[in-house]
Amino acid sequence: MDKRYTDYSSYLRQIFGCRVQKISIDAGLTCPNRDGQIGTGGCIYCNARGSGTGAFDQGLSVTEQVVRSKVLIAKRYKATKYIAYFQSFSNTYAPVYILKRLYDEALTIPGVVGMAIGTRPDCVDGEILDLFESYANQYLVWIEYGLQSVHDSTLRRIHRGHDFDCFQKAVTLTRNRGIKICTHLILGLPGETRKMMLNTARTVARMPIDGVKLHLMYVVKGTALETLYQQGHYRCLEQQEYVDIVCDVLELLPREMVIQRLTGDPHPQELVAPFWSLQKTQTFSMIQESLVNRDSWQGKNT
Repeated sequence: MDKRYTDYSSYLRQIFGCRVQKISIDAGLTCPNRDGQIGTGGCIYCNARGSGTGAFDQGLSVTEQVVRSKVLIAKRYKATKYIAYFQSFSNTYAPVYILKRLYDEALTIPGVVGMAIGTRPDCVDGEILDLFESYANQYLVWIEYGLQSVHDSTLRRIHRGHDFDCFQKAVTLTRNRGIKICTHLILGLPGETRKMMLNTARTVARMPIDGVKLHLMYVVKGTALETLYQQGHYRCLEQQEYVDIVCDVLELLPREMVIQRLTGDPHPQELVAPFWSLQKTQTFSMIQESLVNRDSWQGKNT
């Protein structure tokens, strides 16, 4: 069955003519919302791992992480080309000379054809983006800005540490440099209604953004959100509820936007709720089935 949205895997295959796989990297960086620059507790859904693999704490260099992953990926997916994905915490939150050393190390590994940098919109400036631009002449370069919501009331509620205007400024600063821009959106944030989530999608759809990652708001151990959940002050989305909202969002996003993710990847040992979030394949199938039943597709309502 043909996908009714522009998926990331097909996008990469169209560019490189083969299967290309992302490799997650933990570079040992931190976040201004944790180290005291703007806050110390982080966002309410983020724990001490910062969505990372923990590889840096195990003493593994960037090269060692990539090489180890390449072996596993080659066996499972038969991939021969890779995107170095700097995932943990904020991967532009360091002096430029340190960032350059990390990025250079990743990009000189055989088979690496590009990189994706996960970060915050308040952690970039012209000098950092100049560095990205210098790579974009030879590699595929994506910068992934965590936005989560366009509603400042929500951003304050989740202790994000920046507002929507900060994101808009970062996008403007990044444009016209040959750098691809992806934004992360979370569905089911505390206090958000379906109307608010769809308003976020409509707003992002009008911006010069190349890709979107959709995440389910799940609860992990050791977070402020876990406390809210245990106290009965937060309700997780049900699986069908999430599927319906994802389809609504896809209908609002332009067809040319690359959908890099449709849900999240919680660590099973850390997950508190909802447990259906571990059923990733089933959720994908439900989204595709729902789009078919609706006779719908990405961009239908743009």
